[in-house]
Amino acid sequence: MTEARASSYPSNSQVTIVRILWMMITAILALMILFPLLWMVSIAFKTPAESFSANLIPEHPTFDNFKYVLTGVPFLRYMANSFFVSASVTVIALFFHTMAGYALARLRFPGREVIFLAIFSTFLVSLPVIIVPLFVIVRAMGMLNTYAGLIVPAIFNAFGIFLLRQYYLSLPREIEEAAIVDGAGYWRIYWSIILPLSRPIMAALAILFFLANWNAFLWPLTVASKADLWVVQVGIANFKSQYSASWNYMMAASTIVAIPTLVLFIIFQRQIMDSLKTSGLK
Repeated sequence: MTEARASSYPSNSQVTIVRILWMMITAILALMILFPLLWMVSIAFKTPAESFSANLIPEHPTFDNFKYVLTGVPFLRYMANSFFVSASVTVIALFFHTMAGYALARLRFPGREVIFLAIFSTFLVSLPVIIVPLFVIVRAMGMLNTYAGLIVPAIFNAFGIFLLRQYYLSLPREIEEAAIVDGAGYWRIYWSIILPLSRPIMAALAILFFLANWNAFLWPLTVASKADLWVVQVGIANFKSQYSASWNYMMAASTIVAIPTLVLFIIFQRQIMDSLKTSGLK
């Protein structure tokens, strides 16, 4: 009986083989993900004549592509626009999203669940579906070719409200009840208790919001036709329209743009993963 039960378990050699197979599959998937990034960096250091060569390592590496991108076109202005828009959307969105998440998690008022379901249902609506009516509204409000037109429509994010609501539902009510006994109102509780407790989830959301707006392309392309308001993604797309064969310039610009996102992800990857795990809390 004992021998039959022991035979039903996999041996050490079988476990080792399975682990090796999983490691090989993981390595292949990692290479598939990293190869486009490596190819982008490779072309960024190639000369125009070498851009379409199959060599991953450039034969004659050059920094002329980066020099042209940073000096030949106002790319630094595009990066400044992207940083300003991304930072503004992140700060404003976190301020309003924390209040909305706290209200939906803690306050009792008629229609609370209906409002939450309405907000949650916007997950099913993508930007291309609403971009025409959104453009009409922004034009009627006189926000075309302005920073307000780039910032205001990007503030609302159902994912942020949902994530914060789930996080606030996991907080113990005893903390708020003790504050109410001490005479604190809703605003005092929100400002002095809820916000300090929300720092981990707010840090994760700040990174996600910043990266999403840093890489935004469709809406900035639609609402801003002036070159002074272009963000980095629109600026990179303009390389293709002006210089149809200058992939070396496009890849150099893309490499510059990718550096801040990679640095942020490497530094704050734990917070990002924690935010994804927190979304499953009740």
